Amino acid sequence: MFVTFRLAGCLPESRVFGKEVMGSGRSFVCMDRLLDDWDGGPVYLKIGEVAGVVEDGILRGAEADYHLHAWVIMPNHVHLLMTTREELTGALRRLKGRTARGANRVLGMRGAFWQAESYDRVVRSREEFGKVESYILRNPVRAGLAGSVEEYRWSSAWRG
Repeated sequence: MFVTFRLAGCLPESRVFGKEVMGSGRSFVCMDRLLDDWDGGPVYLKIGEVAGVVEDGILRGAEADYHLHAWVIMPNHVHLLMTTREELTGALRRLKGRTARGANRVLGMRGAFWQAESYDRVVRSREEFGKVESYILRNPVRAGLAGSVEEYRWSSAWRG
């Protein structure tokens, strides 16, 4: 599964992407570029302690709910490539709940941390798996956050 979820309020209200829009790959790329380039919403995941809470949650979830292939934490969203061990909905609910509570504690906030909906897509071939993995790992480079995939701290490719 290729999964993307984002911070609550990180896109303008007029740019909500529902399931009917998120069905096409082209629409997803458009939304992801907007997330990478938009500077009007929260970017809590730029804060090292908050990103660390999310990284810990991702890795802890991999112990019980899914096999993790690739991941990246961007300033306002997260991409995962995983094989679930059970229903995706439950795995994401636990991951988003655990990380929201931890991040809100760090930030001294209450309320919604993640946007309620997530984007998910079944990866159907080895070729598609390779493309999705590359897309995830190259996202920080494309967004100008790192010069190479290995130097971005909040990624499965980091070699720190």
